[in-house]
Amino acid sequence: MGISVKQTEAFRLFDEANRKDPNSEVFEGKPYPKELLYAQRMTKTLDAFAPNASEALQLTARCQHICRWEIPRDSYEMNRTGYLKWRQDLKKFHAQKSRELLEAAGYGNYLIAQVEFLLLKKQLKKNEETQTLEDVICLVFLDYYFEPFAAKHEEAKVIDILQKTWRKMSEKGQQAVLKLSFSEKSMHLIQRAITA
Repeated sequence: MGISVKQTEAFRLFDEANRKDPNSEVFEGKPYPKELLYAQRMTKTLDAFAPNASEALQLTARCQHICRWEIPRDSYEMNRTGYLKWRQDLKKFHAQKSRELLEAAGYGNYLIAQVEFLLLKKQLKKNEETQTLEDVICLVFLDYYFEPFAAKHEEAKVIDILQKTWRKMSEKGQQAVLKLSFSEKSMHLIQRAITA
């Protein structure tokens, strides 16, 4: 089943916004705006993990980090309190930004409210769609960002992050992790984290 005209337009608007990211990431030898690449990876992972995802969930996956660079981490205190405040403010910012772009794409309030609900991660572990979104976020992190992250941090911190990530996931999400392709070192760290 193809995606609707409205959804195509929403994706176009999301991608156009994320294309302005001043930060870039090289993937397969080509530079991409960082958040545009992240958004495309979220869609690709959701399509593989939950091919029958609702329109609201597909939209949320695509705009999960919309214009994230506009609220940099270093504009908050560099401690746990600052980090948590940054994360909360980001969720609200992404919800507001997505509302503006979804309205521009022609969506009404009912569907926009569903996207906001998911972006704010409401009812994690209780709401199936919120949990699916969290699983996809964790899968994208582990598939594309974990190995560079692990190379930069001490083993104890890496294992702690892996354990926190694992706890956020559903059993289906955890099973999907074990099917990803990792280096021998990373697989060893993952096994240590999940059996500890």
